[in-house]
Amino acid sequence: MSDLKVSFLGLGVMGFPMAGHLARAGYKVTVYNRTKEKAENWLEKYAGALATSPEQAAEEADIVFMCVGNDNDVMEIGTRALSAMKPNSVLVDHTTASADAARELNKHCADKGVHFLDAPVSGGQAGAENGQLTIMVGGEDQVFSRVQPVIDVYARHSQLLGQCGSGQLAKMMNQICIAGIVQGLSEALHFGQKAGLDCNAVVDVISKGAAQSWQMENRASTMLTNTYDFGFAVDWMRKDLGIALDEAKRNGSTLALTALVDQYYADVQKLGGGRWDTSSLLTRLK
Repeated sequence: MSDLKVSFLGLGVMGFPMAGHLARAGYKVTVYNRTKEKAENWLEKYAGALATSPEQAAEEADIVFMCVGNDNDVMEIGTRALSAMKPNSVLVDHTTASADAARELNKHCADKGVHFLDAPVSGGQAGAENGQLTIMVGGEDQVFSRVQPVIDVYARHSQLLGQCGSGQLAKMMNQICIAGIVQGLSEALHFGQKAGLDCNAVVDVISKGAAQSWQMENRASTMLTNTYDFGFAVDWMRKDLGIALDEAKRNGSTLALTALVDQYYADVQKLGGGRWDTSSLLTRLK
């Protein structure tokens, strides 16, 4: 598998370490980033090649990975890369975007004889750096089977969930769950502080029972010290929740709690917390 030529487009806090894992696993990696300095920094740390455009990065690649910002970025960078991709190669989009964008890009890929997987990730920056991401995938089974061994270089679990767009829909479910859990944890810690309890001690107890969650085990202690300068930013969460809320309007589902928490995150943004971790919901209760 290390003979495969792979490219990675987008070297942000997620893409930078993900591409690094591919290089360390022995793949021939070409990287592209709109800010060239980030790509140059990547090359100082890992073995690979630098491309000055998505087209150049994609032209010889067997698999092109992409992790960019939003739907517009997905369509711009994705279609540019696609214009240079060879037949039977695969474009894998790790961006959290809409299912509609995934389906549209999939149609463009099919017209070119290129395969496509929408494959958003969960696990945050720490998961990317440690190679412990969870990856939700939409696409064809035979394409996923071909790419999965490469994806698993930086994933602890990857799973095909249905046709194109299914990965993005699953990521929406993921973010919906997180929003509700973080709000519940915030209210519980606020309640405990007002009641005069040792909240660290309480969390130590209740995290052993039915209230346990990843957020409780990984964020309660930092929430109690009012530390939020790390992790998954509120601005990014609002983007993701906006995608989920738009999809809910189309499919007729009711996301009352998600809509409420989205507005709570807007309150955090007004407090200057756009780049704070999503656990900063507690700040608006103080």
